[in-house]
Amino acid sequence: MSEHLDTHLQELRRGTVVLACLQLLRTPGYGYSLLEQLERRGFATDANTLYPLLRRLEKQGFLTSEWNTEDTRPRKFYATSTDGIRLAESLAQEWTVLTASITSLPDDAPERPDDTRFSEEH
Repeated sequence: MSEHLDTHLQELRRGTVVLACLQLLRTPGYGYSLLEQLERRGFATDANTLYPLLRRLEKQGFLTSEWNTEDTRPRKFYATSTDGIRLAESLAQEWTVLTASITSLPDDAPERPDDTRFSEEH
């Protein structure tokens, strides 16, 4: 079960990382710092997942970036664009709707009726 759970958790978290990045990068930051922030806030993400995501979001216009060459090692700083802020707001609203929908589902499965309509053969 653990292997299956891990797979499904990964799928569930994949979309939430996009929203988390857009929210966190309202304050400009660089990739490694973002990885640490995500980890601290419960969105553990691998660098091999994060950096392609940042490039994709930038290409789509949801992030902007610029190189900081003032330090000894150049760093690419990312920030959420105006379109990215609008996307984050829409995603957050949808998350709220989805959360309410999931919360409205019953906690326990109904007993399976002994009705032939529900038999394995049909």
